[in-house]
Parts: sequence; C-alpha cells; structure tokens
Amino acid sequence: MPARIDAIDHKILDIVQSEGRISNVDLAARIRLSAPQAFRRVRSLEERGVIRGYRADVAPEAIGFAVTAYVSVSIGGDDFGRVREIEAEIRAFPQILECYSVSGEDDYLLKVVAHDLKSLSNFLTDRLMQVPGIDDVRSMICLEEIKLASPLPV
Repeated sequence: MPARIDAIDHKILDIVQSEGRISNVDLAARIRLSAPQAFRRVRSLEERGVIRGYRADVAPEAIGFAVTAYVSVSIGGDDFGRVREIEAEIRAFPQILECYSVSGEDDYLLKVVAHDLKSLSNFLTDRLMQVPGIDDVRSMICLEEIKLASPLPV
C-alpha cells in the first residue's frame, strides 16, 4: 500500500530528489515551514521508507567504467527452487548495479558496468554464467546515454 503523502510531502520529495544535499533551513524556506517542521517531515518520509537514501551520482566513465550493458538472465527450469540463492549471488557482484525480476521470456534484467568490452565479456563468461542455475544470458551494450535516471514525477 502506498504511503500517505500530502501536498507538502510532494514538495519535499520534488526538491530532495534533485537537490539531495539541500540544507534543512533552505528546504524549510522553499516549502514555507519552520526548520523543525521540515526536519520532522523529512524524517517521517525516511522512516516510512518513502525516501530510501541519499547518494552521489557518479559518472561511470569518470572512474573507468566505459561500458554499460543490460543483461537478461534466465534460470533453468530445474533450478527455480534455488531462486533466492541465485538472487543472493547476483546481489554480491559489484558490477551489477541493478537487478529486476521481470515478466516475459527472461527471469531477470540486470544493469552491468565494465571497464571495457573484454572485461564485460570476462564477467559474463567467467562469473555470471558460472552461477549454478543461470541457464541463459543475453546482453545489450549501451551505445549512448540519452536520458539518465530522473526524479519520480511527484
């Protein structure tokens, strides 16, 4: 069930999604509340799991990750009893940035970064495809970033 949020919460979410480092005083001024009230509102959104965290948006290529790929993964029919174990192994790979359970032909869609095509190939062949239960792996290399992750439309 979605968390109950009012118009002020919507304003807070809109601001902190694009300005995660905004001070509480500046946030309070923008939403026309006192600083303690703004703080309580933000803390409530955090405690209810609406705000999941704050992080720096680091450019992958700036730290040597020149390749981004989306990788679809299928689990072998006999291995569905191991789904949670397979998911734990997927979560343990730091080069897998995101993993979604999906409907359709495949079971998971992964977002993977690598330093270059060779290191991506090595990761897929020597690491991911070696996870017991992973039956099929297909990758799509990203050629150009058109739109980055965007704030949710609140």
